[in-house]
Amino acid sequence: MFVFAVLAAAACSLPAFAVLGEDVSSVQADRVHSNASMRVTTAQNYTIHELRSATGVVVREYASASGKIFAVSWQGPTLPDMKQLLGSYFEEFQKAAQSQNRPGGHSPLIIQHPGFVVELGGHMRSFVGRAYLSDQMPSEVSNQEIR
Repeated sequence: MFVFAVLAAAACSLPAFAVLGEDVSSVQADRVHSNASMRVTTAQNYTIHELRSATGVVVREYASASGKIFAVSWQGPTLPDMKQLLGSYFEEFQKAAQSQNRPGGHSPLIIQHPGFVVELGGHMRSFVGRAYLSDQMPSEVSNQEIR
């Protein structure tokens, strides 16, 4: 049940954000499109672009020194546009989510494929999650830093 809700929410037209695995250059356009405030934090060998939309959704986009988005995380009262966030990885996410047998559909959704991880949980009005490309993360970055 939860999987279907996630997939239905992913199909909705919500504010757009930078795409996992793509170039960081789209972040500014995303900020304008979603009427979000943006804060940029620099860490060792990567930057975090935090967008806060008027709807209360917070998306953090993690960009490597080469300018590629290697991870995204989100939290808020609604899911962000998962198709936009995951880009070319969305179909893989969608198929994996549909194939998981989770009793009642209320447990967290965890997808661990080679090089691609998605963790999604929460409930109505309180969603959290993250997706990252483990093979594109800077070597100094731990997946625990993606929050």
